[in-house]
Amino acid sequence: MNRPSRARWTRIAAVTITAVCVGYAPIAMTDIWPYADPQAPAIGQWLLARAVSARYMADALATRTGPYAHSLAALVVHTVLGGLLMLLGPAQLFTAVRRRLRLHRALGVVYALTVLVSMGGAAVYLARTAPKDAFGGEAFWIVLATILVGTVLSTLLGVLAAIGRLPAAHQRWMLLCYGYLMTAPLLRIEWMVLPWFFPGQSMTAINRIALTHLGSLVAFGALLGSRALDRRAKVPGAEGSWAPVPVVVGAQLAGVAGIAWLGVELVGSGAEGRQQFLGYVVPYVACALVMVWRRAVAGREGRAWAREEWGVHLTAMGLAPVFSAGAALVFQHALGVDELTALTAGVGIGCGMLAFFATAVVAVRLMYAREVVRRRPAAETVTLAGSAVVPAA
Repeated sequence: MNRPSRARWTRIAAVTITAVCVGYAPIAMTDIWPYADPQAPAIGQWLLARAVSARYMADALATRTGPYAHSLAALVVHTVLGGLLMLLGPAQLFTAVRRRLRLHRALGVVYALTVLVSMGGAAVYLARTAPKDAFGGEAFWIVLATILVGTVLSTLLGVLAAIGRLPAAHQRWMLLCYGYLMTAPLLRIEWMVLPWFFPGQSMTAINRIALTHLGSLVAFGALLGSRALDRRAKVPGAEGSWAPVPVVVGAQLAGVAGIAWLGVELVGSGAEGRQQFLGYVVPYVACALVMVWRRAVAGREGRAWAREEWGVHLTAMGLAPVFSAGAALVFQHALGVDELTALTAGVGIGCGMLAFFATAVVAVRLMYAREVVRRRPAAETVTLAGSAVVPAA
């Protein structure tokens, strides 16, 4: 039996993600309505109640009603526009692939403005809600705030890259932005799936487990998208490596130490901490192993640019647990939260934030490569002119 080609896997992934986005759009758009009117459609709540239990959904509603009541209008704006973004994202991808540049640019303007307004609604909710009163507590509030900032910054940097005529950097920033947005449907899926692996847990507990790996999954998905769309073996001007083997290996060793520290602290926090560590380390290791494998394959095939990008992100992935450990200590001592909450928040933001920095490194690498190519003809001209006046030996 013939194995599916890379192009076929890419198409399957694109169709699957599009189906998830289109299916989630009406759920997102109607998510807040029941808090304003109990008779309003509640597609997401209906699905959760039947996928898990009515009690599971009712307990979650009881913890959200109060905080949501302070910011209903802002949350309606956020969720309705968030549903629209679920539709605009695949449209942007397909117009880019099909080279419908005018339509792509027009939709891009709508997409960017929609992101900013939608995130504005989320910002109002976070500003009006004390971290301890948010659904999921302080850890979820911190993760939501981080996702908000990452989404806005990646959108703005993507726009600037487009204006600066850096299509490859633009593509990566917008994929990362959409990855951050995909935390919403992914989280809903996990609310339905994780109870099979952790039976008897409340949605709040399931939510904390999901927080530990949301960042790693969506960042990894954005990276896969970047690599699928950029098939260049080499980038002119991108000579040498900004992620040589010693740097990559050192980052992985640091990551092992960070995971060990997080493991000791989380496991020592009791049953809930053990569940969160399991939820964190399994997806993390799976993503890291795939990145190691793809980097090695790219090296064997002589695809220097693919190897470089995998290496940059693998380095960031290795440093993520160290960042998470440091962030947890800061949260615990600066914000006064308990140790488990600080650890949950730390691991919840680590991979997503380091993926942002890795994308920034790749974008700067592309900018630098372009400048190298631009200056190369001038340098060659100077060299030739100088050699013309040197007398022959």
